[in-house]
Amino acid sequence: MTAAPSAADLARAESLIATIPDFPEPGILFRDISPLLADAAGLRTVAEAMVAPFAGTFDVVAGVEARGFLLAGALAVASGTGLAPIRKAGKLPRPAGSVDYALEYGTATIEMSDDLAPGTRVLLVDDVLATGGTLRAGQQLLEQLGYALAGTAVLMELAELGGRDVCGPVHSVFTV
Repeated sequence: MTAAPSAADLARAESLIATIPDFPEPGILFRDISPLLADAAGLRTVAEAMVAPFAGTFDVVAGVEARGFLLAGALAVASGTGLAPIRKAGKLPRPAGSVDYALEYGTATIEMSDDLAPGTRVLLVDDVLATGGTLRAGQQLLEQLGYALAGTAVLMELAELGGRDVCGPVHSVFTV
């Protein structure tokens, strides 16, 4: 893994994130990371920025479905570690643990297999920290399965939604 990216590289990567008004419903500003994911230099920049504070402290990257998977793969490659998926309920053939959490309208469940040794140090990643429910559920799931949470990282944090208050310390590359 290389050194943390420069401010210019980070600014360029951030400029690749498109803001789509009124998606998926009126009043929502959707942050589309697809252009960033399609740009090799931008993707490398954010992967390095996300793992830099945790260098040497984790063995595996766990990504939360769905966009968190995409980032987790890049982070795993950038850090020379493996990848452990955290999936929506019913998507794994051998789920070993699950956690229910609240959404704006209803609830959801995430699951994970027990493919890692107990005590494995895991960096939990997702694309966006909004209200914090999904990341908190991911943290609880890792704990339930006996893994050690090495840290939590996101590409971007929507600060006004207060997710950090729910899931504790989080490293975010961009804050909007």
